Amino acid sequence: MGLLTIIKKQKIKDKEIRVLTLGLDNAGKTTIIKQILGEDTKKVSPTMGFQINTIQYKEYNLNMWDIGGQTTIRNFWSNYFDRSNIIIWVIDSLSLERLDESYQELREKIILQDQLVGTYLVVLINKVDMLDPQQHQSVKDQVIKVLNLDRELNQDRYIIQLVSGYTGEGLSPVLDWMIERDI
Repeated sequence: MGLLTIIKKQKIKDKEIRVLTLGLDNAGKTTIIKQILGEDTKKVSPTMGFQINTIQYKEYNLNMWDIGGQTTIRNFWSNYFDRSNIIIWVIDSLSLERLDESYQELREKIILQDQLVGTYLVVLINKVDMLDPQQHQSVKDQVIKVLNLDRELNQDRYIIQLVSGYTGEGLSPVLDWMIERDI
């Protein structure tokens, strides 16, 4: 293997970002990843275990780990933390009655984990295509209030974005934010 080949492979590796996608069951994690991949989002089954996809986005390879959100799987999330740069936390905007549960899981299994110190957090409020646009800001405000991430994290370490995994609304700015981090 020549020196140029080694340098080229290292340069590609340097532009890799490992992204762990988590959240409660039925939040839309897999749908979001399928949308980013340009795949059909009409029929998505619950993720049992995990799936890994590599997405090329603006000279970066995003290694997207999609981990199931069922209660029985959540205790195993920490097995996937190693070398993660970004955690995507997905919240179902149609199930705000589960927002407290989502907050507890996010705080206990993600934010308070020493393994994830220095990891960026992306909170996606999904399924906004099914809400009246007049509700968007109030739903986001409610999520911000319950999560209260300013209390736990520096403001430059996270973003909260309204998205639709089904239509792709709001996903491009999130991808841009992820690659703009100095990882």
